[in-house]
Amino acid sequence: MQTTMMGVKNDNMHATVEPQRLRDKKVRELVSEKRRLVEVPYTATLSHTMNALVANQVVAMPVAAPPGHWIGAGGSMILESDKHTGSVRKHYIGMITMLDILAHIAGDNPDDNGDHSDMEQRMAVPVSSVIGHCLESLSLWTLNPSTSIMDCMEVLSKGIHRALVPLDSTMENVSGVELVESASSYRMLTQMDLMRFLKGHESDLKHVLDRTLNDLGALVEPIFGVTDHTKVIDAIKSMRAGSLNAVPIVESSNPATEDHSQLVNGKGRKLIGTFSATDLRGCPVSHLQSWLKASVMEYTRSLLSVSANMAGSSPRELVTSYAESPLAEVVDKVVVNHVHRVWVVDRDGRLEGLVSLTDIIRVIRTSLLE
Repeated sequence: MQTTMMGVKNDNMHATVEPQRLRDKKVRELVSEKRRLVEVPYTATLSHTMNALVANQVVAMPVAAPPGHWIGAGGSMILESDKHTGSVRKHYIGMITMLDILAHIAGDNPDDNGDHSDMEQRMAVPVSSVIGHCLESLSLWTLNPSTSIMDCMEVLSKGIHRALVPLDSTMENVSGVELVESASSYRMLTQMDLMRFLKGHESDLKHVLDRTLNDLGALVEPIFGVTDHTKVIDAIKSMRAGSLNAVPIVESSNPATEDHSQLVNGKGRKLIGTFSATDLRGCPVSHLQSWLKASVMEYTRSLLSVSANMAGSSPRELVTSYAESPLAEVVDKVVVNHVHRVWVVDRDGRLEGLVSLTDIIRVIRTSLLE
């Protein structure tokens, strides 16, 4: 995959400016300081996997299996080999995310109301049996270390949230996504890693960071959410159906008659919270069953502070912005608060749209290519 870098037209100066320093950067620079890859074996239980997610403060992990026993996610053949002999030691067969685990807990039956007599038994199944509950766990990509930042941005602007980077790749002259790879060591590159990198190169991006969300066309709508009366189990099922890792919590228009078990169009409604699969990862397994029937607001108010403390972080604040806010402000908010989306509201706190990391990366890359 090759991308031609074109100059960026400055509307005021009517001149062409090439962000040379940014263009010359490679993916290896984004992962050089990252720790060794966190993974789980295909035989690990869901309980063990959830503990690993919490302990390592990650939202997803690759699942490893013996070579030759599995077909990789999306048909990929991502292998780890011995550095000295070249013999294959393991095969990455997919990703496991917190949403996969929650979808399993909530159950496959749409009419399942969460009456699970033995939560420990449900959490004792092997992680390999859960891969594929959500689409994201079937996405497994690699990015060659020599891939340019522009090509990396192209991949991550299409909804791919993370990719494995083989530090000692045997592939030559590759700049982009590969579905076949063998290396002795990998690092995980995420959208958040790219956002931190871009924030560190603000001087190269001033022409786009100074523009507003409206001007850039960064807002996404319609935006689907849950009401303050939605039960946790219904929110999880809705998120699974829509492949959503988080949804806004909005005020119910009519608590008595509205269907709280389904996603609603949140535009124009008062934003009062966020329900996220990530926030649930710190909830003790023993507590999960009792909270499935609680409302999302009950969970958010009563348990979030406890679970967040157990996960080693502070309770997550509601991160919002305005349509007329500059992109620089939004980039700062996602990096500082370590969130993957910002809710866009009007001056009365009513939901207008959403800006995700995917959207931010997309508009920045588009601006660089204009």
